[in-house]
Amino acid sequence: MKIAQIAPLTESCPPRLYGGTERIVAYLADELVRQGHDVTLFASGDSLTAAKLVPGSATALRLNPAVRDATPYLMVMLDEVRRRADEFDVLHFHFDFFHFPLMRDVIGRTVTTLHGRLDLPDLPPFYNVFADFPLVSISDDQRLPMPPVNWAGTVHHGLPPDLLPFSPEPKGGYLAFLGRISPEKRPDRAIEIAAKAGLPLKIAAKVDKVDQAYWDETIAPMIEAHPNVAYVGEVGERGKVEFLGNATALLFPVDWPEPFGLVMIEAMACGTPVIGFRRGSVPEVIENGVTGFIVDTVEEAALAARRAASLDRATIRAAFENRFTVGRMTEDYLSIYRRLVDNETARFHRNVKGAKDLHVVA
Repeated sequence: MKIAQIAPLTESCPPRLYGGTERIVAYLADELVRQGHDVTLFASGDSLTAAKLVPGSATALRLNPAVRDATPYLMVMLDEVRRRADEFDVLHFHFDFFHFPLMRDVIGRTVTTLHGRLDLPDLPPFYNVFADFPLVSISDDQRLPMPPVNWAGTVHHGLPPDLLPFSPEPKGGYLAFLGRISPEKRPDRAIEIAAKAGLPLKIAAKVDKVDQAYWDETIAPMIEAHPNVAYVGEVGERGKVEFLGNATALLFPVDWPEPFGLVMIEAMACGTPVIGFRRGSVPEVIENGVTGFIVDTVEEAALAARRAASLDRATIRAAFENRFTVGRMTEDYLSIYRRLVDNETARFHRNVKGAKDLHVVA
């Protein structure tokens, strides 16, 4: 099958540091190639991939200080995708909606995975207009705010099984917070949980410009006031192995409808239990009392943090291997691709038959 994967340009595929969407696109593209498919990846030029790379920008835009607006770069890349659309059986987009007006006449060969939040008030009018485009959600919960649209499926994220090795005996004795410093991710809750549990906390996170004030005014003072809390900055793929593998538990104290939460399955790959608040995708990912704990309050989370070491890390790793590998994710997407191709083939034959029938009548 000839498949185009179209990634955002914010980060490379995979990202050097933080970045969930581009990481998933990279893993999916490489696994499709490994399975023998002809894959073209439209992404930033510093991406590393087994697919054919078509650069939409020289480097990841977030790491280029000269870039102030990503939209022009994205639109130039989409123009290239549109001009080459007939080369592919399937065009798989991994950003929300910029491509929709350009792809109406090839809609049957497109699928769009929505990686972000969908509860924003400006989105329903847009999706009402473009309701025929095949869409993929990354959790069932993510779909809830949407108007009636053409859902092609829900596909949970997956990771290469050898990416983050199993850590049967963590050596750190600390709780971990990994992600972005932002109000919806609630690092302030993580600090409160660690304080109540009487355990050390390590925070590995990036601070975007939009969240700089939140860091300066809220989180940095809290870290300074709590000697059990250490901020270690952003960590890359290698850093995650040690950071997550040596943690007693990962704290995931989100306060928004999290579409998926890749860090949860990264922790599970290491055998590290996850303590997550009951928001968004969390109940779909965590098996309460098996791979972690689902909680509703800081007090419940602190109690869970003290119990986390009692969970069997080998069982957690096995749950990851059963549910959240890149192989499973790729098979889910291939099932969707095949339906698209079958539908397009059936549509073609109907059109040919219709043309013949018109010719006979004439």
